[in-house]
Amino acid sequence: MHVIATAGHVDHGKSTLVKALTGMQPDRWEEERRRGLTIGLGFAWTTIGGTDFAFVDVPGHERFVGTMMSGVGPVPAVMFVVAADGGWMPQSAEHLAVLDALQVRHGLLVITRADLADPGPARRHAREHLRRTTLGEIPSVVVSPEIGVGELKAQLARLSLPQPDVTADVRLWIDRVFTIEGAGTVITGTLAAGTISAGDELVLGDRTVHVKGLHSLGRKVSSAGAVARVAVNLRGTERSSVRRGDALLTPNAWATTTSVDVRVDTEALRENLVLHIGSAAIPAHVRPLGARTARLKLKSALPLRIGDRLVLRDPGRHEIAAGADVLDIAPPPFRRRGDAKRRGTELGSITDLTSFHLQQKGFLKPQDIRVLGLTEPDIPLTNGWYVAADLSDAVQSEVAGWQRENPLQPGIALDTLRQRLALPDSALAETFARKAGLNVHNGRISTTIDLPGPVAEAIGKLTAELQDKPFRAPDADRLKELGLGPKELTAAVRTGALAKVADGIVLLPNAFDQAADRLAAIAGPFTPATARQALDSTRRVVVPLLERLDELGVTRRHPDGTRTICGRADQRVP
Repeated sequence: MHVIATAGHVDHGKSTLVKALTGMQPDRWEEERRRGLTIGLGFAWTTIGGTDFAFVDVPGHERFVGTMMSGVGPVPAVMFVVAADGGWMPQSAEHLAVLDALQVRHGLLVITRADLADPGPARRHAREHLRRTTLGEIPSVVVSPEIGVGELKAQLARLSLPQPDVTADVRLWIDRVFTIEGAGTVITGTLAAGTISAGDELVLGDRTVHVKGLHSLGRKVSSAGAVARVAVNLRGTERSSVRRGDALLTPNAWATTTSVDVRVDTEALRENLVLHIGSAAIPAHVRPLGARTARLKLKSALPLRIGDRLVLRDPGRHEIAAGADVLDIAPPPFRRRGDAKRRGTELGSITDLTSFHLQQKGFLKPQDIRVLGLTEPDIPLTNGWYVAADLSDAVQSEVAGWQRENPLQPGIALDTLRQRLALPDSALAETFARKAGLNVHNGRISTTIDLPGPVAEAIGKLTAELQDKPFRAPDADRLKELGLGPKELTAAVRTGALAKVADGIVLLPNAFDQAADRLAAIAGPFTPATARQALDSTRRVVVPLLERLDELGVTRRHPDGTRTICGRADQRVP
């Protein structure tokens, strides 16, 4: 389907032209017919050359430019109408300014009432104006009651419009709301992207709504794909809760915002303007940032994405102030003097929006990319995140710094590291810690560091004492005398200076291997008492030592309480 909006000065024959093409009267209101001019949006459709055409007929009077913009906003092409006997007029210029700000590039120029005046001058002047805008050198057609609309239909059939993405997320800007008895609330709009089907769950404002039925071009359909004019029957939705400018959205795919940073077509902007997108018109406070960028504060929230095209209009002066491209839908607040100027410089230097936002935020999930409206970056995911930079060095530096401050702690907790580096996920902290070659154990990350002087001195004394009797572990009093409490012992074990047998029981690092060698010299199975004699130790040490050797697979315990040796500890422990 091709959806085409009309544009042009009031009373230049837009509605008459649509009726001649479709056989349908697009004016909807009794007041419109009585006054002979379009006030609201009119809709009509037909088939030309095997292609369905839907026409959105907009008002041409200057008082209804806002309504005109709600009609052309979502539409990809325009039929620009200029009367031969009227020529180029003020609303011709304002409508063209709207189309240029929207960057509409497709359409036809139609010169009407060629029976009332020579169409040449009007055609020539109109083309001069159009070629200076995004419409450029579009085809032109002259029509009158005598000439007819055959050539116009032929030109419409030859229109080549960009292919919409029917798989995209739905954002249907509502341009009309009404109630049908027995059916309920019906909304209409131009579906610019995506597909809507009967039975769909969509979002309207802060609530979920259900598509009860769907019509397109006056026919009931099970689904409609972009671009299309659609009428959507919503189940259980009150007419009073919906208005023009609202949007019907794919769930979990859009973020609403009242603050956006934009790139504008001009630097000269008034402070208070009206923002137009789709059928929405929202008052906006404009704060220029420099480099043709600005921050817009909206009176009410809109579902926007980066890359959206906006139009800023000054209703008091009856003129288009600027077109604007959305650069950020969740911009950072200004907290210090100079923040606005720095932000303008940043925005003005953007060459790739995805790279810019990834660098700004550091981390983005695929869902974030979708909601923001960015393209997928050409980098692999890390733990489900796109990460702006390799964090291995930062993690290593942070861990080393923390351990210098806390030398007796068994490493920094993963969540603490996440907080210190402002990471969004603890899994990222673990991944980059392993990449940096750090130790990750029991939710903590550590690196090898030297023990504090007093602790190292105490460990040296203990090591000397254990050289002759390696299984005579010091008791609590001796450890206290040496100044080795639980934190100091944990640090010594972590650095490999001691081996932990049980709480409060430590031996030299090679104690498990030495024990395996001595126990292997015992002929046959041995008891704890036999092991105590072989190791020249005490029951306080031997019982937990044998249990650790069982865990390591060095010894095997039998039902009668005896054990046999299986191998060395270094053969069992990776």
